[in-house]
Formats: sequence, C-alpha cells, structure tokens
Amino acid sequence: MDWLINLFNTNDSVAHIVLLYSVVIAGGVLLGKIKVGGISLGVTFVLFVGILAGHIKFTAPINILTFMQDFGLILFVFCIGLQVGPGFFESFKKGGIKLNLLSMSLILLNVAVMFACYFIFFDTNDVNALPMMVGTLSGAVTNTPGLGAANEALSSMEQSFPNGLPQIASGYACAYPLGVLGIIGATIAVRYICRVDLQEEEDKLAAQESEDPHAKPHILHVRVNNSYLDGRTLGQISEFLNRDMVCTRLYHDGKVVIPQQETVFSLGDEALIVCAESDAEAIQVFIGEKLPEEWAYEDKEQPLVSKRIVVTRPAINGKLLREMHFTSVYGVNITRITRQGMNLFASPSHRFQIGDRVVAVGPEDHVDRVAEVLGNSARRLDAPNVATIFIGIIVGILFGSIPLHIQGIPAALKLGIAGGPLVIAILIGRFGYKFKLITYTTTSANLMLREIGLALFLASVGIKAGAHFWDTVIQGDGIKYVYTGFIITVVPILIIGTITRLVYKFNYFTIMGMLAGTCTDPPALAYANQICSREAPGIGYSTVYPLSMFLRIFTAQLIVLFFCGSI
Repeated sequence: MDWLINLFNTNDSVAHIVLLYSVVIAGGVLLGKIKVGGISLGVTFVLFVGILAGHIKFTAPINILTFMQDFGLILFVFCIGLQVGPGFFESFKKGGIKLNLLSMSLILLNVAVMFACYFIFFDTNDVNALPMMVGTLSGAVTNTPGLGAANEALSSMEQSFPNGLPQIASGYACAYPLGVLGIIGATIAVRYICRVDLQEEEDKLAAQESEDPHAKPHILHVRVNNSYLDGRTLGQISEFLNRDMVCTRLYHDGKVVIPQQETVFSLGDEALIVCAESDAEAIQVFIGEKLPEEWAYEDKEQPLVSKRIVVTRPAINGKLLREMHFTSVYGVNITRITRQGMNLFASPSHRFQIGDRVVAVGPEDHVDRVAEVLGNSARRLDAPNVATIFIGIIVGILFGSIPLHIQGIPAALKLGIAGGPLVIAILIGRFGYKFKLITYTTTSANLMLREIGLALFLASVGIKAGAHFWDTVIQGDGIKYVYTGFIITVVPILIIGTITRLVYKFNYFTIMGMLAGTCTDPPALAYANQICSREAPGIGYSTVYPLSMFLRIFTAQLIVLFFCGSI
C-alpha cells in the first residue's frame, strides 16, 4: 500500500497533480448537479471542493497551481470572447443602447455599494480588507472572470502586501452562494415592488411580436397590376423601390422562371417575393394585387428545388452576398439565411460567415453548383479551428501585456491575461474574416473548452485558498463577507430594476434577462425562462452580457490597481 500513500503524498509528481485535479473537478461537477429549490451552483462547486482539498493538505506545488489557474482563465475568457464577439457591437443597436446603459449603471452601483460596505464594516487600515472586498464583489455578482482579473492584478503588486497576497477567493466563496440566490430573489422583489402581472406582461409581448415588423424574411405572392412595371426589368424595379427584396420565382407566359436583374416584367405576371416584414406592405402596394393562395406552379415546365446549404468553404468567409452573383451567374436566388439559430434577411449587403445556413431556390443542377461554391460540408464544421484559438491567445497575451503608466498608480495599468485575450477574442469573433481567420466553433466545442478552462481555474484557486479558508471564515471576517456580499447583490438590483420598470417601462421579462446578463448569472436566466414562454429574457440577457462581462473584468482590475496599492 506504500505506492498508494506515496501517490497522495508526493506533491510534485505528475501522477499526483493529475489525480488532484481529477478528484477536485470530478467531485465539484457532480456536486454541482445537486439542485435545491430548482437552483444549483453548477461548476462553481469545483471551487468549494478545491478549498476542501487545500484545507486537508491535498495540494500541489504553488507554481503548478498558478500555471493551471492562469491557463484555465485564459482559455475560459477567450472562448467567451469568441462566443459574444459576433453580437457584441450589434448589441448597441436600437433599444440595446438603453439596456446597456442601465446595465453599466448596475455595475457601477455594485462597485459603489462595495466601497460603502468597505468603509462601514471593515478596518480601512487593514491592507487586505479592500482586496478581499473585491473578491466578495465578484462572488456577489457571480462573475468568476472578475475574480481571475483581480487575482492577476494583485500578483503584480506584491510589494504592497509584505505579509503575502490576500486570498481573495475566500471572499468570493463566502459571497457566491447567496449571490446566486440574491440575484433571483431581488429580481422577484422588483416584480412585487412594481406590481407586475406576469400574464399581462406575456400578453404585451405577444402583441408586440405580432405588430413589430422585425427584419425577418416575409414571403409575398403578388400579381403585377401596376402598368408602370410593364416592360421594366427586375433591376429597375428594385432600384426604384430602394428596398431589400428578392424575387425568387416569376410565373410568366405559363412558365416558372428564376428572375435575374435583366428579367422583364409584364402585366399579369405572378411573382414570389421574399422581403423584410416591414417592407412587405409597401412592395405589395407598388407591384399589385396580393394573392391569397399559395404558390402553385412548382411542377409546371421547369422543376425548381429549394435546398438548405451550409457555408463551410473558407474562401467564402467575409464575402458579401452581392459579390457572389448567384442570380446572374447561376440563376439561383438566396432567399433566407440562418445564423446561430436566428433568421436573417438575405440582403445584398449580408456578409457570409462560416457556419451560415442559406436557403437557395432554383433549378436543381444550378442549386447543386451553388452548394459546391459555398462548401456545404457539415463535416468541415466539426473540424476544430485550433490555430485561430491559439493565434488569438498569442495576440491577446501580447495586447494584455502592454503597460500603461499612470502617475499615482504603483503598478502599470494593463489588461493582463484576462482582459487582453477577452478583447482580442471579441474583435476576432467580429472581424476575423478580414484576416482570413476561421472563427467558427460549434457551440458544444466552445462550451467544452470554456468549462475545462473554468474548472481548471476554480480548482486551482480553491486549492490555493484552502489552506487559509477556515481561518478566514471562522476566525476572520467570513461572516462579514457573507452579509456584505448579499448587500452588494441585492441593493443595486432593487434600485436599477425598479428604475428600468417604472421610468423606462421595459417589459418585466426583458428586465429579468437584463439583470441576469449584467450579473453574468445563468441560473437567473434559467429561472426567467421557466416563468416566461417568450424569448424576451434571452434577448435581454444576450443584449447586455458581452459588455457586462468586459466591464466586470475591467472594473475588478481597475479597483485593485487604483485603490488597493495605495492603502
């Protein structure tokens, strides 16, 4: 049995280190699946199992723990950036600006309440107090990357902590469980404060969805009755209308044809048009009579097919639809485009990305040729683009390491290994096609890499903090971290949630999603989706999540660098 004892006691052996991480991560993930009241802590339970392991001296060399912690954090934040990148800048459009401003206000209020708790409940002469409150803040808003960013910022300021760096993960661990409950509880409290009727909110969403002409594809079957159009080409008609539209089929002289830009319209022709919902009425009025019956000419003269094609060819990445000339060259029309489960209108200005799914209409052999041009190989999507990930990490680390010296700050301000890869990943996710980078990653692959990175980070932080956790919680200020964390969680949500409802009149379900996204808290979103049958919570969450994640990481670093070193 000596071999087994040595395996657990020899801290610097590879087998021991792998065993340590396997036990901590597996145990944490399994325990995280336990639900209480329908709520679970998920993968965050890895932190608590790591703390237990560290407490019983089941640990590894500090340099190994630090490496695994930092590598896991880089992998986690980079994959988050790739995920949110395509929608990051679009999130500021229309009503998104107002939601993001409210989200920013909530983040700033979290910071303000944290400072208030620090001055009210803690000894301001204690050099460790404020860093511990930063960890508590990250736990209160359930933001693990913020904890990682603060940890990294602290490591660059060792000279300010002669007795060793504070284990801010202890504050995080104390605040996190009530943070999860507090976000959901405060959101429910906003409902009662504002006297929200859930059924009424559902009905309003249904009414809005029926009235609001989103830029979703709309199919229009019309007869050409406008004499002005007699003898005009499709190109002339489109130019005169000045609206995005695709004429997918034209019934002319007893035949079904695929109209091209030079195709001439005649009175009595029937056209099948795909356009944005908001443009449908104007187009119909201009062309002529709307026909109630379905298109019924599929089997006449010329057989046409409608086929869904996946964009998998790297050369197509970043190209505009108008550049492909599918209609003029192949006689095929692209009628609809789907990206990440969202239907997009096939505008000429649409820019293709790997993974886009398009609907092509035309003669079968022509559609097959278009499929060859676009790739249409689902197998290619399964192949991971590992090079893009590591190129992005290289650039992210270089970018994050650029020092910015500001007078009065003891250490250079930099984005570090958390902020740098996050910013670069967002930019690559949005503009990678300009550099011929394939940024497409399947949802499952992205989630796998994220979870592995997060698990490694949490396990490392927990094991490192475990040696001092008991002293912190029982003999130190552990109870203070619990109730101050709860205050940091609840008070800002009550204030901003109430203002969002009473002043800006947002739908309550949208508010729920916005609050969950600002706190980057999936359990709160899951709760919102349970009580709402519409997509409003998810829209609110995704609108504010990218900017919120960035600000949570950045503000945690700024607080440490600006305030902790000057104490």
